[in-house]
Amino acid sequence: MTDIALNSGDTAWMLASTALVLLMTPGLAFFYGGMVRTKSALNMMMMSFITIGIVSTLWVIYGFELAFGYKADSPWYGNLSLSGLGGMVNDLTNNGGVYPIPVLVFAAFQLMFAIITPALISGAIADRTKFTAWAVFVAIWSTIVYFPVAHWVFAFGNKVGDTVTGAGFLASQGVQDFAGGTAVHINAGAAALALAIILGKRVGWRKESMRPHSLPLVLLGSGLLWFGWFGFNAGSALAANGTAGLALLNTQVATAGGLVGWLLIEKIRNGHATSLGAASGAVAGLVAITPACAFVAPWAAVVIGLFAGIFCALAVGLKYKFGLDDSLDVVGVHLVGGIWGSLAVGLFGTQVVNSVGVDGLFYGGGTALLTKQALGVGMVALYSFLVTLVLGFIIEKTIGFRVSKDAEVEGVDLSEHAETAYEMSSSSRGGLF
Repeated sequence: MTDIALNSGDTAWMLASTALVLLMTPGLAFFYGGMVRTKSALNMMMMSFITIGIVSTLWVIYGFELAFGYKADSPWYGNLSLSGLGGMVNDLTNNGGVYPIPVLVFAAFQLMFAIITPALISGAIADRTKFTAWAVFVAIWSTIVYFPVAHWVFAFGNKVGDTVTGAGFLASQGVQDFAGGTAVHINAGAAALALAIILGKRVGWRKESMRPHSLPLVLLGSGLLWFGWFGFNAGSALAANGTAGLALLNTQVATAGGLVGWLLIEKIRNGHATSLGAASGAVAGLVAITPACAFVAPWAAVVIGLFAGIFCALAVGLKYKFGLDDSLDVVGVHLVGGIWGSLAVGLFGTQVVNSVGVDGLFYGGGTALLTKQALGVGMVALYSFLVTLVLGFIIEKTIGFRVSKDAEVEGVDLSEHAETAYEMSSSSRGGLF
């Protein structure tokens, strides 16, 4: 097939990146788990963990082929067949060209993206969701939304000689999304908006205190997300090279910018810079730099992150004006941050830092790239929102998506899992007896 030989250094980096990206989902569980009330903490974390189990299974059966297959030669989906990963052990990765890493490593790396995307959605419907209904949603949504959208964005086709087959629609149109601004964050954010509408407001929303029960857990979760995101972005280079280095540096400085931007808004608006704001701002910066990390200079990454923190902090406040109970600000952070980051590529993108990049508006490239970026943003957001709205409605009207009012008031940890995050029974005794 090719005379390219496996590169052990690139393979080692991709193995490490895969583990880093997997760590992001438990990190998300801590981040979200700390943000909810005590009576919902375990349920919130379990929504992330069950996602790992479901998506991993589906990916091996048919998900990888649906996302990255090329035999159907369709811009909308890979191939409707079993993934057949067992027959690929000795194959190298071919995604718009041959990479010197095993295809199974590439498949594992992309699996971690498939896992965290639906897990992100869960934050919008915290405190009120049936666990079984969520599991059903994850299985169906991954199949009909994430896997096809991943093909649109991430599948550059199977290249043999000068012939490329099976490339995704947005990839073939020249939409620049290095690590998932559209396929992951806009996709999840638009779906979160749809589900928040379907499930409605929590009991007592805006009347009762719904403050985070553990800010240390929130900070721990954001730290794990930050750490894992280096694999998410730099690993998307599929090699241990200069592009990976650029993506890693841009990820760091944009995240710092997002943290500062959010705290700046908090200080001006409320007079206080909070730990929750710092964690949220860091995530906003991470989200925004994801599509742009290998296409912009580090100074631009700082600007992108700074404005991500500002835009997302302002957007989060709008949910009260619209009466949208997006419990943990998934729409305000991931949808808004993903849109800003994706469009920012059309502004700050430059061939100076990446020869396969395209010059954006600020580098004399005009509006051509910005228009393509807007196409990617619009297509993914609209598809994800509409399909999720229909899917959520069907689940709600059949098996029920939301727990009963009594179960919600008591706490979904007890009603859904018969557990509590913290055992504070008066029968607990210390000492020797």
